[in-house]
Amino acid sequence: MPRFADTPEQAAFRLELRNWLEAHPPPADPEWDDLVQWQRTLYDAGWLGLSWPAEHGGRGAGLPEQFIYNQETARAGVPDLANGIGMLIVGPALIVAGSAEQQGRYLPGILSAEEIWCQGFSEPNAGSDLAGLQTRAREDGDDYVVTGQKIWSSNSRHARYCLALARTDPDVPRHKGITAMIIDLQSQGVTVKPLRQITGDAEFGEIFFDEVRVPKTNRVAEEGDGWMVAMKTFTRERANIAIDLTVRLERQLERLIASARDQGCDASTRREVAQAWIDGASLGWTCERLGEQLYGFHSSLIKVAWSETNQRLQTLGLSLLGPEAALGDSERESWQFGYQRSRGNSIEGGTSEILRTIVAERVLGLPRLGK
Repeated sequence: MPRFADTPEQAAFRLELRNWLEAHPPPADPEWDDLVQWQRTLYDAGWLGLSWPAEHGGRGAGLPEQFIYNQETARAGVPDLANGIGMLIVGPALIVAGSAEQQGRYLPGILSAEEIWCQGFSEPNAGSDLAGLQTRAREDGDDYVVTGQKIWSSNSRHARYCLALARTDPDVPRHKGITAMIIDLQSQGVTVKPLRQITGDAEFGEIFFDEVRVPKTNRVAEEGDGWMVAMKTFTRERANIAIDLTVRLERQLERLIASARDQGCDASTRREVAQAWIDGASLGWTCERLGEQLYGFHSSLIKVAWSETNQRLQTLGLSLLGPEAALGDSERESWQFGYQRSRGNSIEGGTSEILRTIVAERVLGLPRLGK
C-alpha cells in the first residue's frame, strides 16, 4: 500500500528495526508469559516508548517513526504488547499530568512490562457520557476511600494498577468534580471479574471498589482535574489507535485480497474488494498527512473511519467464504473472529456518534445542536 517516502533518517531507522526483527523473531502462538517476556526484549533493545521524551525512557521520536515501527512490526508478525494499555494510555497520561515522583516510580515498569496497567474510566451508566460517572472517592485523612464500579477495562485480569476516575465533589458541575488517581488492584476491597465476549475471549473486565483506600499521593494532577486528564488521555489513545489500527487494516486487506483470489468472485464483489483497498489506502494517507494533529481532536475522525472501514472489510471477508464460513479451519475461524470482534469497533475508544460530534464541533467549528 502506498506511503509517503521516508527521509534518509527514517529509511535508516526502518532498516535498523527491520534487521533487528529479523535477528530477533517474535514468539509464535504466545501465551501471556511469552508476551511479557517479548515486551521486555523490545524494551531492553530500546524499541519501546519511541515518542516518549528521553528523560522518561523513550527516544523522543515523532509520529513518522511510530508509523514505521507499526508497519515493520506488523510485517514481522509481532504480537500485541502485554502492557498495551500502559504504553498507549497510562504512560502518556503520566508524562503529561503525573508528578515527578509518579513518573519516576511507574514509567520504567510500564515500558518493561514489570507492572501491568488497565484503565478505569467507563461505568455501566457512564460510557459515552463519561461525565455521568458515579464512582465516589471521599477524603479520609491522607487517603481517598473509593466505592463504585468500572467496566470494559481492557487487560484488567492481568493488571496490577489502574488509572481510574472517581467523583470527589458531587456538588459542583459534573465535569469539575472528577479526580484521576492510581489504584493498586491488590488493595483490600478490589474485585476484578472477566467479561466474556462474543468471540469467546475475555480481554475486558469489570472492577468493583468497596471502600478501597487510595493514598492521596496516588492522585494524578490536582483534585477536580480528572476531566482534563481524561481528555488528554482520550486524544492520545485515539491517536495511538489510529496509528496502530490503520497498519493492522493493511494486513487484513492483504488477507482479503488473497481470499478473493482463492475463492473467485463476481464483478460486484471485485468492486467491493477494490473499494475496501481504496478506503484503507485513504485512511493510511490521511493519518500520515495529519501528523502531529493526530494528538488533537482529529484523532476522532480517524477512529470513526477506521471502525467503519474494518467492519465492512470483516463482513466482506466472511461473505467471500459463503456457506463454508461456518466451518472450523484456521482461515475461516480467523474471519469469524475478526467479524465478531469488529462489532465492538464503533463503541470502544469512544462511540462513533460521540466522535462525530467532536469532529463537528472541535474540528469543523460547527455550532452545537440546538444553538
